[in-house]
Amino acid sequence: MIPEEQRVIRCVLRGKFKHDLRHKKDKLILTDVAAVGDYVNFDMIDANSGVIHSVDDRKNFISRKAPKQKGATTRGERYEQVIAANIDYIFPVCSFGSPVFNNKVLDRFLVIAESSNIQPIIIFNKIDLVEDPVEIEFWYNLYTSIGYKIHSVSAMTGEGIPELRELFYGHKSLFWGHSGVGKSSLINALFPELKLSTGEVSSYNQKGKHTTVIVSMNQINRDTFLIDTPGIREIAPFGIQKDDLAHYFPDLAVYLQSCKYKPCTHNHEPGCEVVAAVEREDIDPERYDSYLRLLENIEDDIFF
Repeated sequence: MIPEEQRVIRCVLRGKFKHDLRHKKDKLILTDVAAVGDYVNFDMIDANSGVIHSVDDRKNFISRKAPKQKGATTRGERYEQVIAANIDYIFPVCSFGSPVFNNKVLDRFLVIAESSNIQPIIIFNKIDLVEDPVEIEFWYNLYTSIGYKIHSVSAMTGEGIPELRELFYGHKSLFWGHSGVGKSSLINALFPELKLSTGEVSSYNQKGKHTTVIVSMNQINRDTFLIDTPGIREIAPFGIQKDDLAHYFPDLAVYLQSCKYKPCTHNHEPGCEVVAAVEREDIDPERYDSYLRLLENIEDDIFF
């Protein structure tokens, strides 16, 4: 008999419960009431299925802006898609070689992690494809100087895999990355028993083909869970205001209290200490450029 804690019970949401939670105040609508990683309360229907009647409070969650739902007609509706909940670590996966390293995408993942109060641990994958060691050294030094932890690995050769594997035990972790960075191959190298399907990077656009199509949580042992997410080509974080954005850039945040005017967008205001720090090269211009791009998109309500 399968141990009670490992049984799989397929559940549906109780209709009234789903309706009440989806239609929240201020025209905020949830597209997913229960998400991967949630703790739920349910009643059994038969030996293998049940109906969810409540979701426990979350310690944290990751969400993004969802497209307008079919049939929605109310103006001003905002749709939020909760991707996963109750996470200990987020592992943004980047690659070198194919597809090329994209610091702007990484910075967006880091902003989401910071705004959700979840510790990010950056993975540099495909280091066996690095042609110019100076490039990876530059980015490694930049992000570690900010305070982020980085693990450089190769799913192909196995380099760095044993050390990375140790970080997962006893935690619920989420893998997230741009399409084609090798998340599924990396997970297979870490935990071969999962046998996730993998895909090649498209030679046409170098963005990768979507292999993972849904968010899934894989149990490694009793206390270890790994959440795999779809390869993402666009990311639209939800609920971050332009006045708050700089707080989610740790290298900018240390200067915020010294700005002459508050609130300050750290873009054009006189007496801005963030701008002064950029000019002194105390803040890397690549990171400041990421901030300005995100700021502009928030103002335009796009944030892609």
